[in-house]
Amino acid sequence: MKRALQISVFGIGLFAALMAHADWLQFRGSDGTGVSANSTLPTNWSEDQNIAWRADLPGRGPSSPIVVKGRVYVTCSGGSNQDRLYVLCFDAKTGKESWRREFWATGRTLCHPSSAVAAPSPASDGERIFAFYSSNDLICLDLDGNLLWYRGLAVDYPKTGNDVGMASSPAVIDGTVVVQVECQGDSFAEGIDAKTGERRWRVKRDPRANWASPVAFRPTNGQGLVLLQSPSGLTAHDPRSGEEKWKYETDCPSVPTLVAADNRIYLPSNGITVLKLSADATAPELDWDSNRLNPSSSSPIIHDGKIYTLNSNVLNCGDAASGDKLWQVRLGGRFWATPVIAGKYMYTVNYDGDASVIDISGEKGEVVATNKFNESVQGTPAVDGNAMYVRSDGHLWKVAAE
Repeated sequence: MKRALQISVFGIGLFAALMAHADWLQFRGSDGTGVSANSTLPTNWSEDQNIAWRADLPGRGPSSPIVVKGRVYVTCSGGSNQDRLYVLCFDAKTGKESWRREFWATGRTLCHPSSAVAAPSPASDGERIFAFYSSNDLICLDLDGNLLWYRGLAVDYPKTGNDVGMASSPAVIDGTVVVQVECQGDSFAEGIDAKTGERRWRVKRDPRANWASPVAFRPTNGQGLVLLQSPSGLTAHDPRSGEEKWKYETDCPSVPTLVAADNRIYLPSNGITVLKLSADATAPELDWDSNRLNPSSSSPIIHDGKIYTLNSNVLNCGDAASGDKLWQVRLGGRFWATPVIAGKYMYTVNYDGDASVIDISGEKGEVVATNKFNESVQGTPAVDGNAMYVRSDGHLWKVAAE
Protein backbone atom coordinates (compact mmCIF):
# COMPACT_ATOMS: atom_id res chain seq x y z
CA MET A 1 0.00 0.00 0.00
CA LYS A 2 2.81 2.39 0.88
CA ARG A 3 4.56 1.73 -2.45
CA ALA A 4 1.28 2.19 -4.33
CA LEU A 5 0.77 5.50 -2.54
CA GLN A 6 4.29 6.61 -3.43
CA ILE A 7 3.70 5.77 -7.09
CA SER A 8 0.39 7.60 -6.98
CA VAL A 9 1.98 10.68 -5.45
CA PHE A 10 4.76 10.53 -8.04
CA GLY A 11 2.19 10.26 -10.82
CA ILE A 12 0.30 13.29 -9.53
CA GLY A 13 3.53 15.28 -9.32
CA LEU A 14 4.53 14.25 -12.84
CA PHE A 15 1.08 15.17 -14.17
CA ALA A 16 1.28 18.58 -12.48
CA ALA A 17 4.73 19.17 -13.94
CA LEU A 18 3.56 18.24 -17.43
CA MET A 19 0.49 20.43 -17.10
CA ALA A 20 2.67 23.36 -16.08
CA HIS A 21 4.66 22.98 -19.32
CA ALA A 22 2.05 23.93 -21.91
CA ASP A 23 3.59 25.79 -24.81
CA TRP A 24 2.69 29.45 -25.25
CA LEU A 25 2.03 29.44 -28.99
CA GLN A 26 0.66 32.91 -29.69
CA PHE A 27 -0.35 36.28 -28.27
CA ARG A 28 -2.04 35.61 -24.88
CA GLY A 29 -1.05 31.95 -24.89
CA SER A 30 -2.15 28.82 -26.71
CA ASP A 31 -5.81 29.20 -25.77
CA GLY A 32 -5.82 32.98 -26.17
CA THR A 33 -6.87 33.72 -22.58
CA GLY A 34 -3.52 34.92 -21.18
CA VAL A 35 -3.65 32.40 -18.32
CA SER A 36 -1.26 29.69 -17.13
CA ALA A 37 -3.19 28.46 -14.11
CA ASN A 38 -0.69 25.75 -13.06
CA SER A 39 2.43 27.90 -13.22
CA THR A 40 4.24 29.26 -10.18
CA LEU A 41 6.31 32.38 -10.72
CA PRO A 42 8.35 34.48 -8.31
CA THR A 43 6.74 37.69 -7.11
CA ASN A 44 10.05 39.51 -6.67
CA TRP A 45 13.05 39.69 -8.97
CA SER A 46 16.11 41.80 -9.71
CA GLU A 47 19.38 41.36 -11.56
CA ASP A 48 20.67 39.41 -8.56
CA GLN A 49 17.53 37.42 -7.86
CA ASN A 50 15.15 35.26 -9.92
CA ILE A 51 16.44 36.43 -13.32
CA ALA A 52 17.48 33.14 -14.92
CA TRP A 53 18.98 34.85 -17.96
CA ARG A 54 18.89 37.92 -20.16
CA ALA A 55 19.63 37.78 -23.89
CA ASP A 56 20.55 40.66 -26.20
CA LEU A 57 18.28 41.39 -29.16
CA PRO A 58 19.45 42.92 -32.48
CA GLY A 59 16.45 45.21 -32.91
CA ARG A 60 13.26 46.64 -31.45
CA GLY A 61 9.70 45.36 -31.39
CA PRO A 62 6.51 45.45 -29.31
CA SER A 63 5.85 41.83 -30.29
CA SER A 64 5.43 39.15 -27.64
CA PRO A 65 7.68 36.10 -27.34
CA ILE A 66 6.24 32.62 -27.81
CA VAL A 67 7.44 29.28 -26.40
CA VAL A 68 7.47 26.03 -28.39
CA LYS A 69 9.01 22.74 -27.24
CA GLY A 70 11.62 24.21 -24.92
CA ARG A 71 12.56 27.13 -27.15
CA VAL A 72 11.64 30.80 -27.04
CA TYR A 73 11.00 32.60 -30.32
CA VAL A 74 10.94 36.36 -30.77
CA THR A 75 10.86 38.82 -33.66
CA CYS A 76 12.72 42.12 -34.08
CA SER A 77 13.16 44.79 -36.70
CA GLY A 78 16.20 46.97 -37.27
CA GLY A 79 18.20 48.94 -39.79
CA SER A 80 18.00 52.65 -40.57
CA ASN A 81 14.58 52.22 -42.19
CA GLN A 82 13.36 49.32 -40.01
CA ASP A 83 13.65 47.15 -43.11
CA ARG A 84 15.64 44.33 -41.52
CA LEU A 85 13.35 41.61 -40.17
CA TYR A 86 14.66 39.17 -37.59
CA VAL A 87 13.41 35.90 -36.17
CA LEU A 88 15.43 34.58 -33.22
CA CYS A 89 15.33 31.33 -31.27
CA PHE A 90 16.69 30.86 -27.74
CA ASP A 91 17.07 27.79 -25.58
CA ALA A 92 14.50 28.27 -22.82
CA LYS A 93 16.70 26.66 -20.18
CA THR A 94 20.01 28.39 -20.82
CA GLY A 95 19.12 31.52 -22.80
CA LYS A 96 21.68 30.59 -25.45
CA GLU A 97 20.77 31.79 -28.92
CA SER A 98 20.05 28.72 -31.04
CA TRP A 99 19.68 30.54 -34.35
CA ARG A 100 18.62 33.78 -36.00
CA ARG A 101 17.29 34.52 -39.45
CA GLU A 102 17.32 37.89 -41.25
CA PHE A 103 15.12 39.07 -44.11
CA TRP A 104 14.49 42.25 -46.07
CA ALA A 105 11.05 43.82 -45.73
CA THR A 106 9.10 43.95 -48.99
CA GLY A 107 6.38 46.36 -47.81
CA ARG A 108 6.29 49.82 -46.26
CA THR A 109 8.19 50.18 -42.99
CA LEU A 110 7.01 53.63 -41.91
CA CYS A 111 5.64 53.54 -38.37
CA HIS A 112 5.32 55.72 -35.27
CA PRO A 113 8.56 56.15 -33.26
CA SER A 114 6.94 54.45 -30.26
CA SER A 115 6.33 51.31 -32.31
CA ALA A 116 8.39 49.18 -34.69
CA VAL A 117 7.94 46.98 -37.74
CA ALA A 118 8.14 43.93 -35.45
CA ALA A 119 4.89 44.87 -33.70
CA PRO A 120 2.77 41.76 -34.46
CA SER A 121 3.54 38.75 -32.27
CA PRO A 122 4.57 35.50 -33.96
CA ALA A 123 2.41 32.37 -33.74
CA SER A 124 3.02 28.65 -34.04
CA ASP A 125 1.10 25.44 -34.69
CA GLY A 126 3.70 23.45 -32.77
CA GLU A 127 5.61 22.56 -35.94
CA ARG A 128 6.17 25.89 -37.66
CA ILE A 129 6.79 29.52 -36.72
CA PHE A 130 4.73 32.20 -38.44
CA ALA A 131 6.40 35.60 -38.11
CA PHE A 132 4.36 38.61 -39.25
CA TYR A 133 5.47 42.23 -39.48
CA SER A 134 4.03 45.72 -39.96
CA SER A 135 5.48 45.59 -43.49
CA ASN A 136 2.91 42.82 -44.11
CA ASP A 137 5.63 40.23 -44.67
CA LEU A 138 4.62 36.79 -43.42
CA ILE A 139 7.50 34.34 -42.92
CA CYS A 140 7.12 30.63 -42.20
CA LEU A 141 10.05 28.74 -40.67
CA ASP A 142 10.35 25.31 -39.16
CA LEU A 143 11.41 25.09 -35.51
CA ASP A 144 15.08 24.88 -36.55
CA GLY A 145 14.90 28.09 -38.58
CA ASN A 146 14.67 26.64 -42.07
CA LEU A 147 12.59 28.79 -44.43
CA LEU A 148 9.47 26.98 -45.60
CA TRP A 149 7.69 29.83 -47.40
CA TYR A 150 7.51 33.63 -47.54
CA ARG A 151 4.57 35.88 -48.42
CA GLY A 152 5.03 39.56 -49.14
CA LEU A 153 1.37 40.57 -48.87
CA ALA A 154 2.13 44.19 -49.73
CA VAL A 155 3.39 43.05 -53.14
CA ASP A 156 -0.12 41.80 -53.88
CA TYR A 157 -1.83 44.72 -52.15
CA PRO A 158 0.44 47.80 -52.40
CA LYS A 159 -2.00 50.19 -50.69
CA THR A 160 -1.83 48.23 -47.47
CA GLY A 161 -0.41 50.10 -44.47
CA ASN A 162 -0.73 53.27 -42.42
CA ASP A 163 1.59 55.93 -41.02
CA VAL A 164 1.38 54.60 -37.46
CA GLY A 165 2.26 51.01 -38.39
CA MET A 166 0.38 47.73 -38.37
CA ALA A 167 0.27 45.53 -35.28
CA SER A 168 -2.31 42.74 -35.70
CA SER A 169 -0.88 39.33 -34.77
CA PRO A 170 -1.69 36.15 -36.75
CA ALA A 171 -3.85 33.31 -35.45
CA VAL A 172 -3.60 29.63 -36.39
CA ILE A 173 -6.58 27.25 -36.53
CA ASP A 174 -7.33 24.07 -38.50
CA GLY A 175 -4.17 24.32 -40.58
CA THR A 176 -4.89 27.93 -41.56
CA VAL A 177 -2.84 31.02 -40.69
CA VAL A 178 -5.15 34.02 -40.47
CA VAL A 179 -3.85 37.56 -40.86
CA GLN A 180 -5.99 40.66 -40.38
CA VAL A 181 -4.71 43.61 -42.39
CA GLU A 182 -7.05 46.55 -41.91
CA CYS A 183 -6.25 50.11 -42.94
CA GLN A 184 -7.53 53.02 -45.00
CA GLY A 185 -6.15 51.45 -48.20
CA ASP A 186 -6.25 47.77 -49.16
CA SER A 187 -8.10 46.36 -46.15
CA PHE A 188 -8.59 42.60 -45.93
CA ALA A 189 -8.23 39.40 -43.96
CA GLU A 190 -6.62 36.36 -45.49
CA GLY A 191 -6.49 32.67 -44.61
CA ILE A 192 -3.26 30.98 -45.70
CA ASP A 193 -2.43 27.27 -45.84
CA ALA A 194 0.02 26.70 -43.00
CA LYS A 195 1.98 24.07 -44.94
CA THR A 196 2.25 25.66 -48.36
CA GLY A 197 1.74 29.40 -47.87
CA GLU A 198 -0.97 29.39 -50.54
CA ARG A 199 -4.02 31.57 -50.10
CA ARG A 200 -7.15 29.71 -49.04
CA TRP A 201 -9.40 32.73 -48.86
CA ARG A 202 -9.48 36.50 -48.73
CA VAL A 203 -12.29 38.76 -47.52
CA LYS A 204 -12.58 42.53 -47.76
CA ARG A 205 -12.67 44.38 -44.46
CA ASP A 206 -13.69 47.73 -43.06
CA PRO A 207 -11.32 50.32 -44.65
CA ARG A 208 -10.29 51.91 -41.37
CA ALA A 209 -7.11 51.58 -39.32
CA ASN A 210 -7.36 48.67 -36.89
CA TRP A 211 -4.77 46.94 -34.73
CA ALA A 212 -6.89 44.19 -33.15
CA SER A 213 -5.84 40.61 -33.85
CA PRO A 214 -7.87 37.68 -35.20
CA VAL A 215 -8.94 35.13 -32.58
CA ALA A 216 -9.21 31.37 -33.09
CA PHE A 217 -12.31 30.16 -31.26
CA ARG A 218 -13.74 26.67 -30.87
CA PRO A 219 -17.11 26.57 -29.11
CA THR A 220 -18.19 23.37 -27.39
CA ASN A 221 -20.03 22.20 -30.50
CA GLY A 222 -16.60 21.75 -32.10
CA GLN A 223 -17.09 24.11 -35.06
CA GLY A 224 -13.90 26.14 -35.28
CA LEU A 225 -14.31 29.83 -36.00
CA VAL A 226 -12.09 32.78 -36.79
CA LEU A 227 -13.31 35.94 -35.07
CA LEU A 228 -12.44 39.23 -36.74
CA GLN A 229 -13.00 42.40 -34.71
CA SER A 230 -13.14 45.74 -36.53
CA PRO A 231 -14.29 49.28 -35.69
CA SER A 232 -17.69 48.38 -37.20
CA GLY A 233 -18.21 45.15 -35.27
CA LEU A 234 -17.45 41.43 -35.22
CA THR A 235 -17.63 38.73 -37.86
CA ALA A 236 -17.13 34.96 -37.55
CA HIS A 237 -15.63 32.93 -40.40
CA ASP A 238 -14.95 29.33 -41.30
CA PRO A 239 -11.15 28.99 -40.96
CA ARG A 240 -10.70 26.87 -44.09
CA SER A 241 -13.05 28.62 -46.50
CA GLY A 242 -13.41 32.13 -45.05
CA GLU A 243 -17.19 31.85 -45.30
CA GLU A 244 -18.87 34.38 -43.03
CA LYS A 245 -20.98 32.52 -40.49
CA TRP A 246 -22.47 35.50 -38.70
CA LYS A 247 -22.00 39.19 -38.03
CA TYR A 248 -22.57 41.40 -34.99
CA GLU A 249 -22.62 45.12 -35.69
CA THR A 250 -21.37 47.43 -32.94
CA ASP A 251 -18.71 50.10 -32.46
CA CYS A 252 -15.40 48.64 -31.29
CA PRO A 253 -12.10 50.26 -30.34
CA SER A 254 -9.23 49.54 -32.71
CA VAL A 255 -6.50 48.38 -30.31
CA PRO A 256 -7.62 45.88 -27.60
CA THR A 257 -8.55 42.41 -28.87
CA LEU A 258 -11.56 40.36 -27.74
CA VAL A 259 -11.19 37.22 -25.65
CA ALA A 260 -13.34 34.10 -26.02
CA ALA A 261 -13.96 31.39 -23.42
CA ASP A 262 -16.74 29.00 -22.35
CA ASN A 263 -18.97 29.70 -25.39
CA ARG A 264 -18.84 33.42 -24.68
CA ILE A 265 -17.13 36.23 -26.53
CA TYR A 266 -15.96 39.20 -24.46
CA LEU A 267 -15.84 42.01 -26.99
CA PRO A 268 -14.37 45.47 -26.33
CA SER A 269 -17.48 47.49 -27.17
CA ASN A 270 -19.51 49.82 -24.96
CA GLY A 271 -16.92 48.90 -22.36
CA ILE A 272 -17.29 45.12 -22.57
CA THR A 273 -20.07 43.45 -24.55
CA VAL A 274 -20.54 39.72 -23.96
CA LEU A 275 -22.02 37.52 -26.68
CA LYS A 276 -23.25 34.02 -25.88
CA LEU A 277 -23.20 31.14 -28.35
CA SER A 278 -25.53 28.22 -27.60
CA ALA A 279 -24.71 24.83 -29.09
CA ASP A 280 -27.30 25.07 -31.87
CA ALA A 281 -27.09 28.82 -32.45
CA THR A 282 -26.39 30.21 -35.90
CA ALA A 283 -25.61 33.64 -34.43
CA PRO A 284 -24.68 34.94 -30.97
CA GLU A 285 -27.04 36.66 -28.58
CA LEU A 286 -26.26 39.49 -26.20
CA ASP A 287 -25.57 38.26 -22.67
CA TRP A 288 -24.57 41.51 -20.95
CA ASP A 289 -22.57 44.68 -21.41
CA SER A 290 -20.87 47.05 -18.98
CA ASN A 291 -19.18 50.38 -19.54
CA ARG A 292 -17.53 50.04 -16.11
CA LEU A 293 -15.11 47.41 -17.45
CA ASN A 294 -13.78 49.41 -20.37
CA PRO A 295 -10.27 48.38 -21.58
CA SER A 296 -7.87 50.86 -23.17
CA SER A 297 -4.83 49.53 -25.08
CA SER A 298 -4.45 46.23 -23.21
CA SER A 299 -6.76 43.35 -24.07
CA PRO A 300 -9.15 41.74 -21.55
CA ILE A 301 -8.32 38.54 -19.64
CA ILE A 302 -10.77 35.81 -18.51
CA HIS A 303 -10.01 33.49 -15.59
CA ASP A 304 -11.93 31.56 -12.94
CA GLY A 305 -15.27 33.24 -13.58
CA LYS A 306 -13.84 36.75 -13.63
CA ILE A 307 -12.95 39.27 -16.31
CA TYR A 308 -10.02 41.66 -15.94
CA THR A 309 -9.52 44.85 -17.93
CA LEU A 310 -6.82 47.49 -17.74
CA ASN A 311 -8.08 51.02 -18.38
CA SER A 312 -5.15 53.40 -18.50
CA ASN A 313 -3.48 52.43 -15.20
CA VAL A 314 -6.57 51.08 -13.39
CA LEU A 315 -7.01 47.31 -13.20
CA ASN A 316 -10.70 46.35 -13.05
CA CYS A 317 -12.11 42.99 -12.02
CA GLY A 318 -15.68 42.00 -12.88
CA ASP A 319 -17.96 38.99 -12.63
CA ALA A 320 -17.70 37.23 -16.00
CA ALA A 321 -21.28 35.94 -15.74
CA SER A 322 -22.99 39.23 -14.95
CA GLY A 323 -20.58 42.10 -15.63
CA ASP A 324 -20.84 43.36 -12.06
CA LYS A 325 -17.70 45.21 -11.09
CA LEU A 326 -16.03 43.56 -8.10
CA TRP A 327 -12.94 45.67 -7.42
CA GLN A 328 -10.31 47.89 -8.92
CA VAL A 329 -6.63 48.58 -8.22
CA ARG A 330 -4.69 51.60 -9.39
CA LEU A 331 -1.27 50.89 -10.86
CA GLY A 332 1.51 53.23 -11.93
CA GLY A 333 2.49 54.27 -15.44
CA ARG A 334 0.92 53.67 -18.85
CA PHE A 335 0.33 50.27 -20.38
CA TRP A 336 0.49 48.65 -23.80
CA ALA A 337 1.19 45.06 -22.77
CA THR A 338 -1.74 42.84 -21.82
CA PRO A 339 -1.41 41.28 -18.34
CA VAL A 340 -0.90 37.54 -17.82
CA ILE A 341 -2.04 35.29 -14.97
CA ALA A 342 0.08 32.56 -13.39
CA GLY A 343 -1.39 30.69 -10.43
CA LYS A 344 -3.04 33.18 -8.10
CA TYR A 345 -1.11 36.20 -9.36
CA MET A 346 -1.53 38.62 -12.22
CA TYR A 347 1.60 40.14 -13.77
CA THR A 348 1.36 43.54 -15.43
CA VAL A 349 4.27 45.38 -17.08
CA ASN A 350 3.96 49.05 -17.98
CA TYR A 351 5.64 50.95 -20.81
CA ASP A 352 8.59 51.95 -18.59
CA GLY A 353 9.27 48.34 -17.62
CA ASP A 354 7.76 48.44 -14.12
CA ALA A 355 6.11 45.11 -13.34
CA SER A 356 3.35 44.95 -10.73
CA VAL A 357 2.36 41.62 -9.22
CA ILE A 358 -1.26 41.47 -8.02
CA ASP A 359 -2.73 38.76 -5.81
CA ILE A 360 -6.16 38.11 -7.36
CA SER A 361 -7.18 35.20 -5.13
CA GLY A 362 -9.02 37.24 -2.49
CA GLU A 363 -12.14 39.37 -2.46
CA LYS A 364 -10.07 42.31 -3.65
CA GLY A 365 -6.90 42.55 -5.67
CA GLU A 366 -3.73 43.39 -3.77
CA VAL A 367 -0.43 44.59 -5.21
CA VAL A 368 2.19 42.44 -3.48
CA ALA A 369 5.32 43.55 -5.35
CA THR A 370 6.69 45.91 -7.98
CA ASN A 371 9.78 45.01 -9.99
CA LYS A 372 11.78 46.94 -12.60
CA PHE A 373 13.22 45.88 -15.93
CA ASN A 374 14.56 49.43 -16.50
CA GLU A 375 13.72 49.20 -20.21
CA SER A 376 10.61 49.95 -22.23
CA VAL A 377 8.19 47.01 -22.47
CA GLN A 378 5.28 46.92 -24.91
CA GLY A 379 4.89 43.20 -25.58
CA THR A 380 2.74 40.85 -23.52
CA PRO A 381 4.82 38.33 -21.53
CA ALA A 382 4.78 34.60 -22.24
CA VAL A 383 4.49 31.97 -19.50
CA ASP A 384 5.68 28.38 -19.82
CA GLY A 385 6.16 26.05 -16.90
CA ASN A 386 7.34 28.04 -13.92
CA ALA A 387 8.97 30.76 -15.98
CA MET A 388 7.90 34.05 -17.54
CA TYR A 389 9.55 35.48 -20.65
CA VAL A 390 9.46 39.24 -21.10
CA ARG A 391 10.63 41.12 -24.14
CA SER A 392 11.92 44.65 -23.56
CA ASP A 393 13.29 47.04 -26.16
CA GLY A 394 16.76 45.56 -26.09
CA HIS A 395 16.53 42.20 -24.34
CA LEU A 396 14.64 38.98 -23.79
CA TRP A 397 14.31 38.10 -20.10
CA LYS A 398 13.53 34.87 -18.30
CA VAL A 399 12.02 35.32 -14.83
CA ALA A 400 12.01 32.14 -12.74
CA ALA A 401 12.59 31.17 -9.12
CA GLU A 402 16.18 30.23 -8.36
